[in-house]
Amino acid sequence: MDHTRRTLLKASLLLPLAALLPMSLLSSFAWGQATKEMQTLALAIHSEGGPHRLDVEVAETSSQRQRGLMGRESLPEAQGMLFRFENEQSVNNAFWMYKTLIPLDIAFIDANGRIVAINTMPPCESTSPSDCPSYPPGTAYHSALEVNGGYFAERGIKVGDCVSIPEDAGFCQPEN
Repeated sequence: MDHTRRTLLKASLLLPLAALLPMSLLSSFAWGQATKEMQTLALAIHSEGGPHRLDVEVAETSSQRQRGLMGRESLPEAQGMLFRFENEQSVNNAFWMYKTLIPLDIAFIDANGRIVAINTMPPCESTSPSDCPSYPPGTAYHSALEVNGGYFAERGIKVGDCVSIPEDAGFCQPEN
């Protein structure tokens, strides 16, 4: 049996097995984005009020960033989600609250770990994505941190404060 015939025979035997896989799994493989479990990290926000420690889920793939905290009915007080990007994000690259059920604060963070903008985002109750407002930072950023609504104000965390990931980047001080 020649090589081409053997390859075709193998493919014809595997094709029926593909029908047994869930469509979501097939589409993930087809697009090269098999589901990746989110990593969790400990981070600290350094402000005048002292370091504030959080455990965060890290959204680093496009699909993880698109899903974000959608559908969550609650978020523990000392937890959040860190959105990491490979490249600096534009001033206009905004976040939105479509299908997000809880109010959130978001801090946009530059390449040096400094908070460059903070927004408070109420849930969007619309079933139409186009009816949900977006929340641009007004400045370029490298990552964004979402926490429960009111978290930053309650702790006096503000623009200029620093976010560090102790296991990656060590310690930083707020700017004076």
